[in-house]
Amino acid sequence: MKLVKAIIKPERLEFVKKALEEKGFKGMTITEVQGRGEQKGIALEYRGGLMVVDLLPKIQIEIVVKSSETESLISTISEAAKTGKIGDGRIFVIPVEKSIRIRTGETDE
Repeated sequence: MKLVKAIIKPERLEFVKKALEEKGFKGMTITEVQGRGEQKGIALEYRGGLMVVDLLPKIQIEIVVKSSETESLISTISEAAKTGKIGDGRIFVIPVEKSIRIRTGETDE
């Protein structure tokens, strides 16, 4: 199993959720996070002065899938989240040793 973490722009969340549901990926955890990448934030003009915002709001999506479904999940997220502009996000894939359903004690390895 793999844990896929995707950091995306907040305005792309609904597009990504819809694409994931259409491909059969229903379970996910979504967290509001802040961060910055290569762009190192943005400069905004506020009340006549320049203000640098170096941590931008982002959305983190976490999904655990079978190893065989990882590439399909990555391509689905990439296609739905992509705008072609800087700051589109990043996807991380992490191995998962075990998953236990709390309600039933059922184990997946």
